[in-house]
Amino acid sequence: MIPMWMSELSQRSDIPVATIKYYLREGLVPPGESTAATRANYDNGHVERLRLIRALVDVAGMSLERVRRVLAAVDDDRQSLDAAIGSAHTELSPEPDVPPSSESSARVAALVRSRRWRIEPDGRHGTALATALDAMQAAGQPLSKASLDVYVAAAASIARADLDSMGERSREGATAYAVIGTLLTEPVLISLRRMAQENLARRRLARTPPRG
Repeated sequence: MIPMWMSELSQRSDIPVATIKYYLREGLVPPGESTAATRANYDNGHVERLRLIRALVDVAGMSLERVRRVLAAVDDDRQSLDAAIGSAHTELSPEPDVPPSSESSARVAALVRSRRWRIEPDGRHGTALATALDAMQAAGQPLSKASLDVYVAAAASIARADLDSMGERSREGATAYAVIGTLLTEPVLISLRRMAQENLARRRLARTPPRG
């Protein structure tokens, strides 16, 4: 573990020195090893912490208060790594302005039970899903059970691939990877879905004989 000065820490994390000092004052980043009255050494752990904060702030768009809650989970050694990652993911789903309907909430709860997922169906993600189902219902495009089952199976496969590619990482590194990976791959998934829909639509249209 090679120590580094603040300037190198800034360069490696791509965060301005003034911002790093602010994070230090706020207790978001642990202090370095003091070497003089106004100097301290930092290490790769500080780099990873700063990269995590940057991911949460710049990529996830979290407020510093929400970042603080994620970091508290990361620093809590009593929690497993998956719990720390779950805490970060929870902060990615905003609370809806209006609670979801009891029908959609019950549907989400049934889904969680049937899949034996180890999550709370009325947590942030479950609530977000129920709210989305309500929006589809209100728009006259209710999501059928068959379609939802297809989406669930696809999501499970994607989640497995995400975690399998994570590899061996520190708590900060794994959490940052999970946050960045989730947010930055979502546009990829959306684009692939639209491309696949266009492809299938064109193929089906080509098989349909012209009328008249």
